Amino acid sequence: MQWILPVTNHFPKAQRHIFTKRLLDAVFDLRERLEEANHRKGTARLERIMLADESLSKIRMYIRLAYKFNWFSAGRMYKLEKNIF
Repeated sequence: MQWILPVTNHFPKAQRHIFTKRLLDAVFDLRERLEEANHRKGTARLERIMLADESLSKIRMYIRLAYKFNWFSAGRMYKLEKNIF
């Protein structure tokens, strides 16, 4: 979250309200699912972790698209890959 929030401020204005919203929704969903998983046990915990994994997959997809559109540098992508890929 600390990395992606400032990065999205540099996305093109035309895409900031559509693309960025979807990306940030997935980021916040991931964080919320992980927090929920920490407060549960057994099957309920596993369900939340699976939902978190879905959110992470969406985040990866959106970041790859943003990179393809050249909305951030290769250096930022490398830094991110070390953290989540």
